Amino acid sequence: MAEYRCRTGGRRALGHLVVALLCALALHAGAVQVADDRGHVLDLPQPPRRVVTMMPGFTEIVCQLGACARLVGVDSYSDWPDAVRRLPRLGGLDDANIERIVALEPDLVIVYASSRAVGRLEAAGIKVLALQPRSLADVRRAWAKIGLALGAQDAPVAWERLESELDSVARSLPAGLRGTTVYFEVNSGPYAASESSFIGELLARVGAANIVPGRLGPFPKLNPEFVVRANPQVIMISERYAQALGQRPGWDRIRAVRDGRVCVFSAQQGDLLVRPGPRMAQAAQLMVDCLQGRVKEIAR
Repeated sequence: MAEYRCRTGGRRALGHLVVALLCALALHAGAVQVADDRGHVLDLPQPPRRVVTMMPGFTEIVCQLGACARLVGVDSYSDWPDAVRRLPRLGGLDDANIERIVALEPDLVIVYASSRAVGRLEAAGIKVLALQPRSLADVRRAWAKIGLALGAQDAPVAWERLESELDSVARSLPAGLRGTTVYFEVNSGPYAASESSFIGELLARVGAANIVPGRLGPFPKLNPEFVVRANPQVIMISERYAQALGQRPGWDRIRAVRDGRVCVFSAQQGDLLVRPGPRMAQAAQLMVDCLQGRVKEIAR
C-alpha cells in the first residue's frame, strides 16, 4: 500500500504528508550505522547485497549468520563452508588484490583492521568494516557488528548458542587434567597464543594453564628459550610447524617433548584452531582431546 501511494499520492494535504512520511520510513527502514574497531562510523542505507570478506573468520561468521549467498569474493585462505571455495580468491592481509575487489563492486568489504588494504579500498570509494578480533570479547563485538551490518537479527541468539556449546565442551575435561600447563604455537618464529588472545582464553575456559602471559600481547614472537624455561606439560602445534620440533636447541629438555605430549594437529585442524568465528566450540573440543591424549602426537 505504501509503495502504491508513493507512486500515486493522496488527494489532501494531510494525506500527502502521511504518504511522504511513510515513503521516508520505507526508504530508511534498512539503514544502519556501524562503528568499526577504528571508531569509524559506516553508514549503510540498506543491508549489503554484495559482500567481500578478507579473513577466514569473517567469512565463517557471515555464513553462520545466513548471508553466505551475499558473498562475491573472499580472501585466499577461506575454505569453510564448502560453498565459499568457488568464490574469487582475493589475496590476504598484506597482499589484497585491490583491483579485483573493486571490480566485484561490493557494497561492503569486511577486513582486518591492520590490513594495508583498508586505506586503498576506502580511497577507491568502497565501504569498509575494519575489525580486529584478538580476544573473545573482540570476537563477540565483531560478530555483533557484522550481524548489524548484514541486518541479521538473530546474531545475538547465534552467539549465545556458541557460548552454550563452549560451556558444554569446558565441562567435559576431567578434573585431574585441569591446570595442565600448555604452550600453543600459532606460527613459526615462534609466535605463540598468549593468555590475552582468544585462543588463550579458550585454553583457560577448558581448564588449561597457558605458559605465555597476556602482558606480552595476544600473539607474541618468543625467544625459544622462553618455552624451555617455562617447561610446559603439553605443546599444541600444527603439523605445518612441527617438523624437527625436537631438534630446536634445548627443547628436548621440555617436559612435553620428553614425555611425548606434543599434540600435532592436521593442517585443517590447525586452521580451525586459529580462526575466531562460529567453530570455536570445535576448536575448544580439539584442545580437550589433546589434553586427554586423543590427538596425534609427535614421535619422541
